[in-house]
Amino acid sequence: MKRKKLEGKTALITGASRGIGRAITYAFAEEGANVCINYLRSEEAAETLANACRHFGVRALVIQGDVSKEKDTRGLVEQALREFGHLDVLVNNAGINTMSFVENMSVQMWDEMIASDLRSVFLCTRFVLPSMIQRRYGRIINVASQLGQKGAVEMAHYCAAKAGVIGFTRSLAREVGQYGITANCIAPGPIETDMLAAESEEWKKNKLAELPIPRFGSVKEVAPTAVLLAADPDGAIYTGQTPVSYTHLRAHETT
Repeated sequence: MKRKKLEGKTALITGASRGIGRAITYAFAEEGANVCINYLRSEEAAETLANACRHFGVRALVIQGDVSKEKDTRGLVEQALREFGHLDVLVNNAGINTMSFVENMSVQMWDEMIASDLRSVFLCTRFVLPSMIQRRYGRIINVASQLGQKGAVEMAHYCAAKAGVIGFTRSLAREVGQYGITANCIAPGPIETDMLAAESEEWKKNKLAELPIPRFGSVKEVAPTAVLLAADPDGAIYTGQTPVSYTHLRAHETT
């Protein structure tokens, strides 16, 4: 029988109960990884995912926690380490999406976005790193967005947070490479998730017109990139990188 790509590894995935996080978690379990499923509100969805993962013969732990908060994040990592003994892979996926023109944006909206989409990446990484450094091994995968590179109207706070994630990841890669740890981003274009479903039909039509591949992606199409970056030896050479799906170029600009 062919060895699974992540057999024997243990992964912590934040915001794992739905969307891209759910797809990555399922793909990891399918490839043999034990998974720690972090969620904030969707307990039932998280437990359902855990049961689905266990069908692959792996261990699945569900932990509630707000990864934008230091206390919650520290507790999440400590509980995961107690349960599994170590963490090989961290996927920072948790995040939110709101929209507002900058002239109308409240300070609270800005702060909530930065906390959820950027501060959480720092906190999870900060508390996982010591154990990875001690073992001289780790794979850190941060879910960013193509909008962190191109920008978007009414999403300055989101774009700033995702640009921060990309910059943080590049710097982190330089710091931790000496310990056998890699750090990479995944920067998807528009993906069929609950967030996308909430957008207007006009917004979707305009967004499709920007894409070189004239359709929205699925979460299942994002997950294999995370598997690649987490796997050995496949992903071992990649660090400080940001694979982007559905670039901002229009179709006629790609030819």
